[in-house]
Amino acid sequence: MTTGFVTHRACLGHLTPPGHPERVERLEAVLNALDPGTFPTLKRIAAAPADRAALRLAHDAALVDAVLSAIIADSAYARIDADTFMSSGSSEAATCAAGAAIAAVDEIASGRLRNAFCAVRPPGHHAERARAMGFCLFNNVAIGALHARTAHGFDRVAVVDFDVHHGNGTQDIFFADPDLFYASTHQSPLYPGTGHPAEKGVAGNIVNAPLPPGASSARFRAAFSERILPALDGFAPDFIFISAGFDAHRDDPLAGLQLDEDDFAWATEAVCGVADRLCGGRVVSVLEGGYDLDALARSAAAHVRALERG
Repeated sequence: MTTGFVTHRACLGHLTPPGHPERVERLEAVLNALDPGTFPTLKRIAAAPADRAALRLAHDAALVDAVLSAIIADSAYARIDADTFMSSGSSEAATCAAGAAIAAVDEIASGRLRNAFCAVRPPGHHAERARAMGFCLFNNVAIGALHARTAHGFDRVAVVDFDVHHGNGTQDIFFADPDLFYASTHQSPLYPGTGHPAEKGVAGNIVNAPLPPGASSARFRAAFSERILPALDGFAPDFIFISAGFDAHRDDPLAGLQLDEDDFAWATEAVCGVADRLCGGRVVSVLEGGYDLDALARSAAAHVRALERG
């Protein structure tokens, strides 16, 4: 069955100040790496914007209203926090990023796709239920996960996150619901400072496997094999999401892990293996971080090839 590739041109309209690492060129690098000549069998889908009801599955109304009602002049920026900005195109970009996850879920639920990768920005896994932060406005993967439940009846939904930064937002949204599972490998100490193994959720549904600065491929794979995958198996999900951040790459400027694109492909295949056994191969992957453009492009390509094999 086919792998989908979901994106929207509006995601290029989210602008950040000069020198900001979360920049338009990131998505352009991914789009170029996954062009039709190189990946001819991907089913390419244009996302539709998520509506307020979908956004409110994961976020408080006040946050949704603040992002959607922001009026920002062309060539200006609104600062959300020290690292997070909005431009005149950010609201549309954010709704289309969330809408990509929704579209991927709908295509998989219909049987038209086996799995999918959503190439979007702004990223999402730092956005908490009531707060945008860490480059993120809406939590794309959490919105997709909750849409899978409410629209299609997939009651037990899991997110596996291998971004170098802990997805505090996804953890916040999932923490008190025993039928939502979040597992993360991430560098610690590092922004945002969450992700300790003691943070376990209401029913052991949160699994954190932090890695020290400089951790190698072997240490990452051990954490994944010994902590993440057994917990994912034990949760027995109906649907699996991946927060696919590629900033644990050794070339990335924002952190200090020593992974490469082969590690991301390996992790992707491992998650797909669980999905094949437990939930009909249903996997939606959503782009998170990755700030060295060449490493990001190579990693995204390796990730999608692994999805196609899965």
